[in-house]
Amino acid sequence: MPRSEFTLAATALALAALMAGALAVTPGHWLLVLLALACGLAWLCRCRSLSWRHGGALLLLLALAAGSSWRSQASPPQRDPLLAVLNDASMEAPQQIEAVLLADSRTLGERCQALLAVERVNGRPVSGRTELQIQPCEQGLEQGWRIAAEGRLRQPAPAAHPLVPGAAERLAAQGVHTQFRAEAFRLLSQQWTPLADARRRIAAQLQRWAGPREGSLLAALVLGSAQVSVPSELRDAFRVAGLSHALAASGFHLSVLLGTTLALVRSLPVALRLGGGGLAMASFLALAGGQPSVVRAVLMGAAALLIREGGGRSRPLGVLLITLVLMLLIHPAWARSIGFQLSAAATAGLVISAGPIEAWLAERMPRGCLGWLPAALSVPVAALLWTLPLQLLHFGSTPLYALVANLLAAPLLAPLTLAAMALALTLLILPAGLAALLLPWLIWPVAKLAGLLIALVLWISTWPYAQLLTGRPQPWVVLLLLLGLLPWCLPALARLRWRALPLVLLAVIVQASVQLKDGLVVVGQWGRHWVLARHQGRAALVSSHGDGLSCALARRLSEAHGHRRLDWVAVLDPVASSQQRCWRSLARTVLAEHQGQSPLQPGQRLASAGLELGAEVDAVATRALWLRAGAQRLRLQRATGRPLQ
Repeated sequence: MPRSEFTLAATALALAALMAGALAVTPGHWLLVLLALACGLAWLCRCRSLSWRHGGALLLLLALAAGSSWRSQASPPQRDPLLAVLNDASMEAPQQIEAVLLADSRTLGERCQALLAVERVNGRPVSGRTELQIQPCEQGLEQGWRIAAEGRLRQPAPAAHPLVPGAAERLAAQGVHTQFRAEAFRLLSQQWTPLADARRRIAAQLQRWAGPREGSLLAALVLGSAQVSVPSELRDAFRVAGLSHALAASGFHLSVLLGTTLALVRSLPVALRLGGGGLAMASFLALAGGQPSVVRAVLMGAAALLIREGGGRSRPLGVLLITLVLMLLIHPAWARSIGFQLSAAATAGLVISAGPIEAWLAERMPRGCLGWLPAALSVPVAALLWTLPLQLLHFGSTPLYALVANLLAAPLLAPLTLAAMALALTLLILPAGLAALLLPWLIWPVAKLAGLLIALVLWISTWPYAQLLTGRPQPWVVLLLLLGLLPWCLPALARLRWRALPLVLLAVIVQASVQLKDGLVVVGQWGRHWVLARHQGRAALVSSHGDGLSCALARRLSEAHGHRRLDWVAVLDPVASSQQRCWRSLARTVLAEHQGQSPLQPGQRLASAGLELGAEVDAVATRALWLRAGAQRLRLQRATGRPLQ
């Protein structure tokens, strides 16, 4: 094996050690990790004869990588100092805290929530982080505010179901294990936050002059959706259409900015070209924030720029591997970030597979007016192949028309991203008065282009089965799919493509058999109960409550199990008029309590093939319902929907 290929393989093995060490949880996982690393190390030593010193150094590198990832795993919740305050028996009265906001608050209905760095609890110095929740929320809170509030610490609610992560899982990924509920706050002081102020100004001005939807899209193209509040319907439409990457700050946005910058300074000396490129990347990193996808894009862009201006030729795969290893050595917990995993997989697909896919398509497509099609298709196909296992593992779904959506949106995205960045630069460098005078004229054509892209995305998201829901498969099923797809992704394994296809078919058959099984899924949380009845790929649901929170969790529960539309829903509670649209979008038939009358009277039934809900004949006395899915049957309390033993 040549030295360059050996270096790539050793770096890939170190990356695997970092990833596996961060994801391993149980002793069984660690045993598999050690066995896999031992096999990889033995293969490397066999491919290239190494002295015992080189072998020992490589083994030490792998051990350090795995150890670093293991130490990065979330600390046990009991080590959180705020939990000690929460568990203190003397803390029965409401707590008074002083804290600094780490980010702008997000508004969810009438509630605001934001991450806090706590400084004091009841006048006592305490260091820790918690999530502030204020309801009702009369004004948003801004990053850098130092506030005082009175309320109660509590532990966040765990997941209602393993397939439906809750607040506890979301916050634990950030090293936070408590929430602080308050009704009001008092502003003590305000720190100087120039970057947060710049982000706020860009988002506010773009939304003011372009409109809420078009302005939020333009702001997301500059700052990323993590820094901008994008309307939920717009965010969902981009996800269903397979264009979520357009809203997330990533390598695409940096490539547009860096490519334009280098084109403008190409005639200048090397030092100025490096300075211009460095300034563009630093500005992108400052505004978009230190998200994994942004850091990865900036590091790779910096390496490629330095190699290019130094007269050398870079190997994109080597740059990618070294970048990922450095990122995980510095911040190992990023390995557990879904954004990091998707960004790394998509970039690997572009680096490794886009070229061979383009060549393969060019050989089989007629030339002439369609000569551009292989190059246009190769990028989304490569990204889709490499990210498909992760999408199924984390979300249990994949956009069905992603290739078509990317082809149609590509001519709009690049100019729109560049125009949004130019508008943001105008807002930052011009005086407020002059910017307010020029911006309405400058933003009008850009807003029309943004409106065209939004209309296109909304249209695609309404196509039949735009989002293919498969249900979230077991990790070993995803591993089968991954092994079956690898020969189609790696040119070096091309000879094994048809031999590996049975693994893909086996993964599909296993997951299909799971989806077609009968079952009754019982979920209870916050005093509410849901029962999802499943039969041969169809489903129905019984909910104890009819409020918006119950409907939202019912939707998440059904989609997590791979059901887009339910046969029917029975709500054992009155449904407010404001929530009827939510429930109607969930099922073909919705039966709810009305004027104190139960949805079903004794002896009545609500049924579709294999799925049935009925009220027992003596329900006046027992107040019981029965639910059937195929051969499985469950008795429920008529008032609460709680299962009866």
